[in-house]
Amino acid sequence: MSLSPGRIVGIALGAVAILAIGVYGPAMLLGPLPEATVRVDAASATAGEPAAPIVLPDTGASALAIAGDDGAAETLAVGGDTETLPIGGAAKLVAVLVTLDSLPLPATGPGPSIAIGPVDYTNYLDHVKNGNRTLQVSPGDSWSERDVVRATLLASSNNHADTLVRWAFGSTEAYVDEANAWLEANGFEATRVADATGLSGDNVGTAEELARLGALLYADPALTAIVTAPEASDSTARNVPDVIDHLREAGVRALSRSYTDQAGVCFIFSTVLPAVDGGEPTRITGAMTTMPDYETLDPAVSEAVTSVIAASQPVAVIAEGGEYGTVTTAWGDSAALIARTGRTDAAWGSDPGEASVVVEPLTTAPAGRAVGTVTVPTANGDIRSELELSADIEDPGPLWRLVNPAPLITAFFAGQSR
Repeated sequence: MSLSPGRIVGIALGAVAILAIGVYGPAMLLGPLPEATVRVDAASATAGEPAAPIVLPDTGASALAIAGDDGAAETLAVGGDTETLPIGGAAKLVAVLVTLDSLPLPATGPGPSIAIGPVDYTNYLDHVKNGNRTLQVSPGDSWSERDVVRATLLASSNNHADTLVRWAFGSTEAYVDEANAWLEANGFEATRVADATGLSGDNVGTAEELARLGALLYADPALTAIVTAPEASDSTARNVPDVIDHLREAGVRALSRSYTDQAGVCFIFSTVLPAVDGGEPTRITGAMTTMPDYETLDPAVSEAVTSVIAASQPVAVIAEGGEYGTVTTAWGDSAALIARTGRTDAAWGSDPGEASVVVEPLTTAPAGRAVGTVTVPTANGDIRSELELSADIEDPGPLWRLVNPAPLITAFFAGQSR
C-alpha cells in the first residue's frame, strides 16, 4: 500500500514529537545547567583601609624598630640618609653593651668596685680641658660597676666611658678591637667604633643599626632597670644626673643624647605603645643622627612617636559584608559575593595589597552559602575571609530549559570534557 504525501508528513511529525517527548524533553529538563559567571569588583579588591603612615624626617638619618624581649629588632621605617654616618655619643651604648657582655652586672647590688687611679683622673682633666661632658672623679675614689655604667649612660660621661673600658679590657685600644669584633659577631654590618666616647668621627653606623642597639639594651634586665629608674637605687649608689633625659613629655625615654661636630645631634630613644585588642604593649626603639639642631630634632621625634602610635592601630583590611564581586547566571539570577567575616591588621604603615578572589564552580546555591574566599596580602601575612552569596541562585525551571537548549548543550559537553 502506497503512502500519500499527507500521511508521510504526519508520520514525520509524529516521529519528531516522539523524539521531542522522549529525548529532547528529558535531556533539557534533566541536563546540567551552565555554571554561573563570576565578576570580581576591581574597586572592592583594592579598597582596604589604608594604614596610617609612619612619619620620619628627611633631614639627617632616622629609624624606628619594634624591640623584642630578647633584644631582636624589627625595623618599621627608615627615613633620610641611609648611608653609614658618624654616630657621636651613641658609641657609649656600644661600650656599655660590650662591657656587660663580658662582665655582666649582678641582678642586685652594685657589682665589682672600680678604683679611680692616676690615669682615670688625668683622663678626666683632659676631657674637662677640651670641654667634653664629664662627671667628676678624684684619685683614690672607688666606683661600683653599676655606678660607672650609670654615669656612662645617664650622664653621658666621657671619662667614665673611658674608665669602664680600661677596667674591662685593659686599654682603650684593646676595647676597640673587642668592640668591633662584637659588633660584627652580632650582625652589625655598618656600625664600627674608634673609641669608647664617640668623640671621634670614626665612630660610624646607620640609624637603623642604632635603633637595634637600643633594642639590645632592653634585653639586659640590669640596663633596663637603670634607664627605667635612673635615680640612685640604694643609699650607697652615687648621685648620677640624668642629663640625657629629653622629650619625656613626648612619651619617650632617652637612651643616648649627644652632639659632636661630625655627628650633629644624635638621639636614641624608646617609647611604649599601648596594648591593642587585648595584646601586650609594644616597645619601640628609635634613632635620629646628624640632625642639625634640637629645633629640628624635637618636633621630628614627637611626630614620629605620634605617627607610630597611629600606625599600630588595627585597620580594616576586609570589611564584614563588603562586596567583592557578583555571580550571574544565563537565566538572569544574580547575587553579590559578600565577605562573611571582617578582618583587621596592624599594618605599621604598610598598606594592604590587592585582594584576590577565588570562587568554586556553582550553578545553583542558597543565599548565605560559602562559595569562595577573599585573600588580602599584608606586611604580616595573608588575611582571608569566606565569601557567601547575598541571594539565592535557583533552578530556572522547565520552561527556560526547554526554550534555551544552546547553553544546556554547551554545559553537557563541558562536563563530558572534564
